[in-house]
Amino acid sequence: MAAASSGEARRGRRIAGSVDQTVSRAAIVAEVRAWIGTPYHHQASRRGAGCDCFGLVRGVWRALYGPEPEAVPAYSRDWGSVTGKEALIATARRHLVEIAPRAIAPGDVVVFRIRGGRVAKHAGIVSAVAGGVAGAAGGADAAGDRFVHAQEGAPVCEVTLSPWWRRRIVGAFSFPGLEH
Repeated sequence: MAAASSGEARRGRRIAGSVDQTVSRAAIVAEVRAWIGTPYHHQASRRGAGCDCFGLVRGVWRALYGPEPEAVPAYSRDWGSVTGKEALIATARRHLVEIAPRAIAPGDVVVFRIRGGRVAKHAGIVSAVAGGVAGAAGGADAAGDRFVHAQEGAPVCEVTLSPWWRRRIVGAFSFPGLEH
């Protein structure tokens, strides 16, 4: 599949299909919260049945836009640790709109690098921010920042976007076609 130009992505359009509808941040948050309690299952992407962190984002995409923008090949738990390729970030850049991490708002996707020197291989969706924009510096204003994610060994849950998580954000993205 050909990648969309950055201008097309910002307008919510893809070359191999269309994302013509607009979505609200509230709709994204409502959908991701509907996944809470879904068991963890590597490579899965079905609400109530099982998902991993990438599958959670994929499932929210399908609920909002319909079919996924590209076929997802099988992937291992190490997500490219052997090759060093940033597959998760590259996929997000192809289909989402990259934003500054300090500008995250409810409904945005955050990508994490859990261990320094390794590839990013965890993601979640921001569900709440204190004061409208997340506290990028991790100060007191960030106490209400929350995100929903799937993590091995636990069901999908909503947790605080604590300073520990915030320090590990290496990418932030908005879904295309957001209402303004």
